[in-house]
Amino acid sequence: MALNNNKFDALNNSEDSDDDETSFAEDRKKKDLALPPIQVPREEHPLQYTYCLWFSRRAPGKHAAPQSFDQNLRLVGRFASVEQFWSYYCHLIKPCELSGHSDFHLFKDGIKPMWEDDANRCGGKWIVRLRKGLASRCWENLILAMLGEQFMVGDEICGAVISIRFAGQFQFSEYRCLCQMKAHLKRNINKLKADMTMVFITNT
Repeated sequence: MALNNNKFDALNNSEDSDDDETSFAEDRKKKDLALPPIQVPREEHPLQYTYCLWFSRRAPGKHAAPQSFDQNLRLVGRFASVEQFWSYYCHLIKPCELSGHSDFHLFKDGIKPMWEDDANRCGGKWIVRLRKGLASRCWENLILAMLGEQFMVGDEICGAVISIRFAGQFQFSEYRCLCQMKAHLKRNINKLKADMTMVFITNT
């Protein structure tokens, strides 16, 4: 695992838009393989679900096809306990430090952060657009609430995404959420203000 002073190293491959197709194909094969269950030591605090953390980046101005988007996904790590989560999160780049058109995806194990995934296909997503100064803190509040089962909507949540699209604007997405989650979302992402847009989009 990368140390804090080398925290950009883990994403260097994703920052390079000229990666060859062979590398993409090999990574895709690896992602498609069934991953073994994660063992949680007795002294750690297990989460209700195992989660996968992904990173993606695309060149500005290009709208990726589903296949291309899948190839650009990079699995950062998997975790099943509170301690395992923090072992990754403490070494991650903050969203406000990422360049444009970059995304972090935090999804339940076995669900890819794509609308085409069977678990997401019949649902939708809440989208919250924020100013740059609020993004990192609100993203942290959101994923901690999700991991801690604070939304109280059963298994309706598949995952969450933070998207850096252009200077000063960030976008959060939470997949397969019921409309009743709006109040829970506002409560768990504090510092939301009236001028911040919040919309629900179905995947169908």
